[in-house]
Amino acid sequence: MIGINYPRILLFLFVFGLGFSQGYAQTKEELEKRRIELRNEISRINELRISNQKKERSVLGQVEDLNQQIKSTEDLIKLTNQQANLLNREINTNTQKIGKLRKELEELKEDYARMVEKSYKSKSQQSRIMFLLSSKNFLQAYKRLQYMKQYTNYRKQQGEEIKANTRELQKLNASLVQQKEQKNKLIAENRKTRAELEKNRKSQQNLMANIRQKEGQFASQIKQKQNEIDEIDRAIDKMIRESIAAANKESGSTSRSTYKLTPAAKALAADFNNNKGKLPWPVKSGVVTMKFGKQPHPVVKSVMVNNNGVRIDTDKGGKARAVFNGTVSEVQAVKGANQAVMVRHGDYITIYNNLERVYVKRGEKVTTEQELGEVATSRTTGKTTLHFLLYKNDQKMDPAVWIYRM
Repeated sequence: MIGINYPRILLFLFVFGLGFSQGYAQTKEELEKRRIELRNEISRINELRISNQKKERSVLGQVEDLNQQIKSTEDLIKLTNQQANLLNREINTNTQKIGKLRKELEELKEDYARMVEKSYKSKSQQSRIMFLLSSKNFLQAYKRLQYMKQYTNYRKQQGEEIKANTRELQKLNASLVQQKEQKNKLIAENRKTRAELEKNRKSQQNLMANIRQKEGQFASQIKQKQNEIDEIDRAIDKMIRESIAAANKESGSTSRSTYKLTPAAKALAADFNNNKGKLPWPVKSGVVTMKFGKQPHPVVKSVMVNNNGVRIDTDKGGKARAVFNGTVSEVQAVKGANQAVMVRHGDYITIYNNLERVYVKRGEKVTTEQELGEVATSRTTGKTTLHFLLYKNDQKMDPAVWIYRM
């Protein structure tokens, strides 16, 4: 065994194992966080549906709620399956590590036993003494003696360390098996929930049959709602142009579509751009219920709808948060959408619309994730919905490209 460098091997195993476990721990943490978010989301939708049963909800609204709850539950089942698979891989990896360490421990025990046997024989044959006496000088004899002591101590130390590592890995495996059982229970619960949702699908089918019978009537309602949204969007576009014009007036520019930037504003815009895809959500927890751009209506597919930003349903009393450092350039009441806060980040603009209460004022500097106001809750639907928009100058941009995992 002289050719094997055990300290280096064990150091490699330790470093490799540490990096491996840290990478998986981070993944597990992210999955668990998302699982909790999805469960909260399903709970929120379910509470809305129960509370809205007492109201005369539109058929479209009922179908949208059912669609959203079904999708969230499917996502939750998929995610918990990923967690279970991840735990299986970790259990298998650690089982292999235990097997390898046990094998090395047996080899060390055998080597140690042979060493003890040779050491015993050497006492009778006086070979150990001869090994020392054959030294050319006192220094060499001293080094040989130290080597024999170190070799003996090293073997004992390595055996104890591997025993300790084996015990630790066994504990880890026991813990992982327990977690696997917990995740299996969660998957079973999700399947149960899915079965409940399948019952809801039957109700949904009846609702959809009603919609198909009166598709023209519902299409008319959707178009009327879209006209209201377009009016709100035009008001926001006007607010942006007026804000750009007011900011440029101070610098002598007459443009109403493009900011004239100072060096500080250019640096802020560059910083904002560098964080593309990494910006935090404009609410602490929520789900996108309508994406950016033109798209078929989620229920009546024959009707196209348009959205200049994203709509995010959040918890009742939820707060809108700044997605990046900037300055509040406008706080305005928008007809049909409560109040809107506009935050400027160089030549980038973020807008937080449908706020019931506002916590900031025009000209105030804000920081990332600072609360800007409370999102309004609809008396009709019971939903708490933030309309979030993102612009570069007066050009609309898809927030999903900028916000982390939107």
